[in-house]
Amino acid sequence: MLNRLKKKLGLVVAMAVLGVVMAACPASAVIQGVTGTAFNFTAKPGYIYGGDGVSIYIWGFANGTGVVQYPGPTLLLHEGDNVSITLTNSLTTNVSMVFPGMSNVAVTPGGSGVPGIITTECPPAGTVTYTFTAANPGTYYYQSGTDPALQVEMGLFGAIVVYPTGSFPASPGVLSQPGHAYNDTQGDSAYDREYLLIVSEMDARIHRAAERGIAPDTNGFFSVYWFYNGRNMPDTMGAAGDPMLPTQPYNALFQMHPGEKVLYRIVGIGRELHPVHPHGNHTNLIAQDGRLLSSGPANGADLRKRLFTIPTTPGGTYDTIFEWTGANVGWDIYGHAPGDPMQPNEFAADHGKPFPTPIPHQQDLMPGQLYSGSPFLGGSGALPPGEGGFNPTGAYMHMVHDHVEKELCNDGIFPGGAMTIMAIEHPSVPIP
Repeated sequence: MLNRLKKKLGLVVAMAVLGVVMAACPASAVIQGVTGTAFNFTAKPGYIYGGDGVSIYIWGFANGTGVVQYPGPTLLLHEGDNVSITLTNSLTTNVSMVFPGMSNVAVTPGGSGVPGIITTECPPAGTVTYTFTAANPGTYYYQSGTDPALQVEMGLFGAIVVYPTGSFPASPGVLSQPGHAYNDTQGDSAYDREYLLIVSEMDARIHRAAERGIAPDTNGFFSVYWFYNGRNMPDTMGAAGDPMLPTQPYNALFQMHPGEKVLYRIVGIGRELHPVHPHGNHTNLIAQDGRLLSSGPANGADLRKRLFTIPTTPGGTYDTIFEWTGANVGWDIYGHAPGDPMQPNEFAADHGKPFPTPIPHQQDLMPGQLYSGSPFLGGSGALPPGEGGFNPTGAYMHMVHDHVEKELCNDGIFPGGAMTIMAIEHPSVPIP
């Protein structure tokens, strides 16, 4: 345990210097998940790692007979899909699945289902097949409908993304560019890149009790871990599918070019409200709970909200469009002279404006490890020996984080928790 903790604490430094990750494990602008219409899930126990190196016992869903995941596999569906999920239960208690926002939800006759308060439940060693129609595009989730205070806390949940017709072709992992999240003719839901952000929390005492076979007291809930896509910082910025985190395959590392429209699909799971904040920036909330914020079918997202922080609530989903061009910073982010050609999507009013303050000599600086040696996007410069150098592309780094201070910790250890990075790259830097 001590060696693992040391390794994790070393990773805090390594991941904080994001350039290492950007160079070796680039982000992907396509949401990771599973495609198709017929799925086999298994509810089973497992373990995840906290960002502080602690091993935490969970219950989760696995795709087929594969490794259990926290969160469960993300379903990537098409509008109108008729979906079936056969659930096999490898736990010692009844479990189930519910699908808020889906249409025609039913249980296929047969199997070994037993009646539950909310839905048909799957007993230990049993199977139940659920069916539903993904009638409307949007961002949704699934979770256990059996004792949610315990089973959602333990990890029995996942996300569902339903793409409009024509926005997500049959080839897995290939997105039409630009995509559109909803069927609005005005283009308010159009985007160039999309990222999923599943926000959850955890009370480690409940998990320790379940691991020991003791009935957990969920009434005394007190969270000490906070997650983006099943990981705490610094692991949020690691590679997707990292073999060091086999039960936490989804990362939360974002990239964009200036002027691009980035769709954040945010899912709130658990008990607590988590205000998601794109640090120092606003974002446009265009949809909530899988429905476009619109006054009518022909009006697009005319009821959209410009937010500094997205108040993510349990059981809520939020689709927001984020853009950044460097507008109104008061100087040219590229370091152009007045006669230089414009970059794509550059804010014209600041073109050629000089940096507003002299840059001190490097002997008078204490540069951070993400400083490229230049204040300009895509630029680099001289750095003192042993300082910086971890931002080879000269990207601008914007934090995306929970706006509750304690939730930026891993069981009291800062930094950690629900925190990650949006890397704004120079237009010449390719992004997968």
